[in-house]
Amino acid sequence: MNAIVHRTGRIAIIGRPNVGKSTLLNRMVGMKISITSNRPQTTRHRLNAIVTEADAQMVLVDTPGFQTEHGGELNRLMNRTVAQSLDGVDIVLFVIEAMKFGREDRKLLPLLPKNIPVILIVNKVDKLADKAVLLPFLAETSKAFAFAEIVPVSAAKGTQIAHLKEILKPYLPEGPPQHEEDEVTDRPERFLAAELVREKLFRLLGEELPYAATVVVEKFQMQGQMRHIHIAIVVDKPNHKAMVIGKGGEKLKQIGTQARIDMEKLFGGKVFLELWVQVRSGWADSLKTLKSLGYE
Repeated sequence: MNAIVHRTGRIAIIGRPNVGKSTLLNRMVGMKISITSNRPQTTRHRLNAIVTEADAQMVLVDTPGFQTEHGGELNRLMNRTVAQSLDGVDIVLFVIEAMKFGREDRKLLPLLPKNIPVILIVNKVDKLADKAVLLPFLAETSKAFAFAEIVPVSAAKGTQIAHLKEILKPYLPEGPPQHEEDEVTDRPERFLAAELVREKLFRLLGEELPYAATVVVEKFQMQGQMRHIHIAIVVDKPNHKAMVIGKGGEKLKQIGTQARIDMEKLFGGKVFLELWVQVRSGWADSLKTLKSLGYE
């Protein structure tokens, strides 16, 4: 009887903002690790998520969407994170939307490595009314780069995700698992708590809230079986503060309630969450302030 060959490796997920990279990662892991919203650049930090199966362990590297439209220190830092994420990986997943392969996608082509497999993930195929248009699109897109594979998926619906995992495995090097079977991310709970608050901030305020908003964990303590988490929401202007708080504090309460529910689900225990809002003018354009806020 042949022994099972075990494979282990790192897989970077890149693409322009809002193509569904974080949704793809969450679907592959089977639980919500990376935050999602309809706002471009919801993901601001590199995050590793771990998929463990009997014959393979995949470390998925979620990255910010590569930003070409906006300048500023925050976007420069995030673009640098994308480029650094390609170092030391075994596979790159380049994610685009079905029927959309435009200028912003093509700007990433020079970043793609030539010496490791790059697999094109064509996401959001569930949104196509006529699936017949997909084949000509795939044929045309395949001319842009020497992709090792092209895989149409729907990260939102889970379509083709199991098939994608099987496609990836032969490209991974042989080796033992590097993480425990129940480990799903390399990021601590403190980081994940902050991300969940930031997700609710963007989801509940939509386009109203300017890009210059972030969150900082001021306190994270276990008291008995309950996590006590105190988080500051940092905005750029006083009118942004009023927007986040909402009439009678309702919006801030809504953000806190939804974030706490998600935290309790992710952490598997009760959470006491306290939120407040701070104004720090120009934080997104100050490298010193960005580093003090935890940006790499």
